Amino acid sequence: MSTALSRRVALAACLAGTGAVHAVLYVGGYRSIPAVGPAFLLQASASFAVALLLLAAAPAVLRLLAAGLAAGALLGFALSRTVGVLGFVEHGLNPAPWAVLSLLFETAVLALLAVSLRRPG
Repeated sequence: MSTALSRRVALAACLAGTGAVHAVLYVGGYRSIPAVGPAFLLQASASFAVALLLLAAAPAVLRLLAAGLAAGALLGFALSRTVGVLGFVEHGLNPAPWAVLSLLFETAVLALLAVSLRRPG
């Protein structure tokens, strides 16, 4: 497997990982939170869709979407622990272990994308 393909598979796996975290949280109770629940469902769905497409190819638009999904999730995470998101506030790294997994997957997506910018091949 080439280095570029390996990175693309790793990127897709990490993006699917964040999608899985958001799906688990949605099914586990977040679906009942107005506005936040649908956002979790959208995040999960979009992450899975882009991850699948990345397995086939990685044009700039898909890499940009992956970056946007990861950065958006990280921003939502930070906002939910500071000023809140539409009245929704969480604290620390709860719910465990999902908060930590989400941070790891999203950070990995951005790191892999940064590496691919520096080393395209």
